[in-house]
This record gives sequence, C-alpha cells and structure tokens, in this order.
Amino acid sequence: MTLPLPAGSRTTTRLITAATLLFVASEPAPAVTGPAGPESGRCSSAAHSRPAEELTRAITRVVSERHSTVAVAVEDPGTGLSCAVRARERFDSASVIKVTIMGAVLRRAQDEGRALTPFEEDNLRPMIVQSDNDAATALWRDLGRARLAEFLRLSGMADTVLAEGDRWGRTQITAGDEMKQLAVFAAPGPVLTPEHRAFGLDLMNQVEEDQAWGAPLGAPDGTTVHVKNGWAPRERHAWHVHSLGIFTDPGEPYRIAILTRDNPSEEYGIDTVQAVAQVVHAARVAAASR
Repeated sequence: MTLPLPAGSRTTTRLITAATLLFVASEPAPAVTGPAGPESGRCSSAAHSRPAEELTRAITRVVSERHSTVAVAVEDPGTGLSCAVRARERFDSASVIKVTIMGAVLRRAQDEGRALTPFEEDNLRPMIVQSDNDAATALWRDLGRARLAEFLRLSGMADTVLAEGDRWGRTQITAGDEMKQLAVFAAPGPVLTPEHRAFGLDLMNQVEEDQAWGAPLGAPDGTTVHVKNGWAPRERHAWHVHSLGIFTDPGEPYRIAILTRDNPSEEYGIDTVQAVAQVVHAARVAAASR
C-alpha cells in the first residue's frame, strides 16, 4: 500500500520549485544556520557531489526563512547521499518515541522466541497507526526501562536519553540516533528479524492520512512511504514537530529524520518539516538521475 501525500486542513502544502534546489555549483555551500547559531553539518555524496552541495544550499535557505530550530539526517544508500545537520542536538521526542517502543516490543518477542501477545498487538497498531498515547503508555510500562535501554544499545542510539516515569514524550532524541533507528527497520541487520522489520514497516505504512504529513511530502510517484510523526507544545522552545520516514521504491530504501522546535504553532512546524522534506526528495531524484 502506498500512502497518499498528506492533504487537508492539518497540513500546509508549501510548494518549493526545483529552482529552490539549484544554486550556483561553483560557490562553496554555506553551513546551515538557525536560531541556535551556526551549524557545521552539511550533505555529502562521493558519487554525486553536486546534488549534495545543492541540497546543503537548499536546506540552508529553508532554515534561514524559518523561526524553527531544525535538525536533519538523511541516508540514501542508493545514491550515497547523506546529511547530518545538528545531528547530535537533543530534542524532546514527542510521539516519534513510539517507533522506539515498537522496536523494543518486537525485539522482546524475538528474544523470547514467541509471537506477539494479544496485548502487544492490540496496543502496537493504535500506537503507530493512530498515534494513540494510552497505547504507548501501556507498552512503555510493560517493557520497563531495562528493555527500552537494551533496544537503544542494540541499535547504537547512544545519544538518546529515556524520560523518567511515564513521560515518554520527554525522552531526549537526536536526528543521528533516529537515523540509526530507521536503519533497524529499513535494512537487514542483527537487531530485528526480517519478519519483525516487515511488521513495523507495515504499521508505519498504515498511518492515518491526517497524520501522514511531514517527511513524505515531495516523495516521487511510486514510492512506498513508512512514516511516524510527533508533535507537542512545550513551555520552553514552543512546539516540537518531528517527522521520520523510510521510503522504498525500485532502488534501495532511503531514510529521512527531521526534528524541529521553537515553532510558534503546530502548523508552522509542519510547514517547516515539509519544506525540508521537499528539497531532500528533490535532491535525491537529481542524484539518482545523474
């Protein structure tokens, strides 16, 4: 099933033309900047240096036009394109922590050599597909910190700090760690079996349409989308709005993690995320066509 592009009153479809992406290639790409000051991160690709430089410029332009603080991580094995912008800066997780909870539940079942229990299945689906908070709390409590921490360790997510108590949305995450987490589901590896990876991807492919905004915007036709978003108002740093995406097409899956804070509203944060997503997808298409 291929998810439709987001539509409706909850999403802002800010269109960025291809011209936004294309800059004078002979000029060095600037560092990405934002409200928190300069950022040395940029995009690179050994095989496609020009699209990578263009993407650095495009992200710089998008971020400079927003009030948000933005972190971006991109990995595209097919073109070699990767980005790491503020990749180790921590953000409140909001609901993207639900992917971690899902991963820990799947790993526990795998370790115990059993199928998912009715309790696990009954909570995993609404937690991911509908972003149900009660389901997330039930699984968070059932797992306990040790199981959650073990999944982080196995996934190499050393910069993630689990929240205390039931305040799972206050877990501190980074774009770099979220990229590692997405890799657990996107590619074969030692953390999850193919069956468990497929289960998680299937749920992320069924996210309700009004929550399928963010990283999918601008994905090429024919791409299958797996997404999980998070959004929460905070007393400091205003709205946190995040989007994680895994994208599969005839080539190798590619991954995008976009974390934002300091958004004056949820809609503003969605617009920020989608502006970044569009230029990333455009750069990926440009690299793949060269």
